[in-house]
Amino acid sequence: MSNDANESAGLKRTLKTRHLSMIALGGTIGTGLFVTSGATVAQAGPMGALAAYAVMGLMVYFLMTSLGEMATYMPVSGSFSTYADRFVDPAFGFAMGWNFWLNWAITVAVEAATVGVVMGYWFPHTPVWTWSFATLALILLINLLSTKTYGETEFWMAMIKVVAVIAFLIVGFAMILGIMTYKPDVARNLSVGNHGFVNGFNGILAVLMVAGFSFQGTEFIGITAGESETPETSVPTAIKQVFWRILLFYIGAIFVIGAIIYYKDPSLLSASEDNIAVSPFTLVFERAGLASAAAVMNAVILTSVISSANSGLYTSSRMLYSMAEEGMAPAFFKKINPKSGIPTRALAVTIIVSALTLATSLFGKNVYLYLVAASGLTGFITWIGIAICAYRFRRAFIAQGHTVSELRYHAKWFPVGPILALIMSIIVVAGQDLASFQGPISHWNWQAIITTYLAIPIFLGLFFYYKLKHHTKMRSLQDVDLKTDARPMK
Repeated sequence: MSNDANESAGLKRTLKTRHLSMIALGGTIGTGLFVTSGATVAQAGPMGALAAYAVMGLMVYFLMTSLGEMATYMPVSGSFSTYADRFVDPAFGFAMGWNFWLNWAITVAVEAATVGVVMGYWFPHTPVWTWSFATLALILLINLLSTKTYGETEFWMAMIKVVAVIAFLIVGFAMILGIMTYKPDVARNLSVGNHGFVNGFNGILAVLMVAGFSFQGTEFIGITAGESETPETSVPTAIKQVFWRILLFYIGAIFVIGAIIYYKDPSLLSASEDNIAVSPFTLVFERAGLASAAAVMNAVILTSVISSANSGLYTSSRMLYSMAEEGMAPAFFKKINPKSGIPTRALAVTIIVSALTLATSLFGKNVYLYLVAASGLTGFITWIGIAICAYRFRRAFIAQGHTVSELRYHAKWFPVGPILALIMSIIVVAGQDLASFQGPISHWNWQAIITTYLAIPIFLGLFFYYKLKHHTKMRSLQDVDLKTDARPMK
């Protein structure tokens, strides 16, 4: 392919810097922040939760800058799947791509199901499934119109979330400073347990996992680079903006929640998508005297969930299209609408899989639970893959006689950054359900283990299937393809 492979193939570079920034930001600000953040304070204490989110935020920063280095040099919609193929092993690229597609095809259905639950707040007598399938129809329409339409939609939905977080931080800090009528006991709330730490290391480890799930979606920036007008400048700008905003929003929100709400408040553990009234955001707004807080937060969470489903459909369909371009998915999925530049077949099949998954939630609960379990750890597996690709890319770049100064954007703290991100991702994956492994093997909770770790054997199955079928080998540093789709410095 040429440097503008995506354009010649039919994809259109219409996403602007503001779109990339908001897509990545919107991907990480969702129910993880609005709903489950309170539970992290209850589990680890305010300082323990802050420490966990800060550590995970740093890891995500290393991952984003590593992905940014590759995406500015080689901006393709296949992103980390393409990089895994070209920089590591074709079997690795195959497994990465199908792993990501499966994850988000299922997650789109999960988000659509959540929309139905959230809508029950206003329409308790309307069947949940009607709202869920209506959501799938809505996001399909948005994605069919044009990439620019998708970008604009995501921009404004993400903006709603950003405004909600900023309003929360302003109200929260006003309460902490004693400006509002409600006066929280900030000193007591922040010093609970052992100077703000509760349940020691185990509490922090549990929150690391929650924070990891909350931050998933940042990798979208690599896929959107394939349809960015100016990826060489948009991607670095978006990464810089997104990292500091995520850090500010998450760290700021956790601090406000911990300072205002006592960690043993039962409401912190009661928050869920179907119980918005006890979202920590709702609790803080209500204590500030804003009576309609629950309805407002319900609307914000509804926007968040639709936004996540919308982004999931976009990125997974682009991944399927890209794999078809690389010969790792049927050529059927390479079909592009010449006017809109949309991979319509990849989009259609992805939404069909999402609809079928959603149908199992209504008619086959056990099947649905296993489908959701199959996607559970795939986000972390993607992060592990990105870290490996980044390490191999830089080593190959140097081995082939290039210098780091030729790159438009540099991964931070290389090689420490990607190696640290790799180790932390592995720790989080391994620590998902350690409780199930207690005692002798005969006493292990095998059902919980299978449900939790199902994504790992699926990934390994994809990897070894392709490897054995095509007899692939790890690419030597000298054989790594650094020319196809590359945009070297001008």
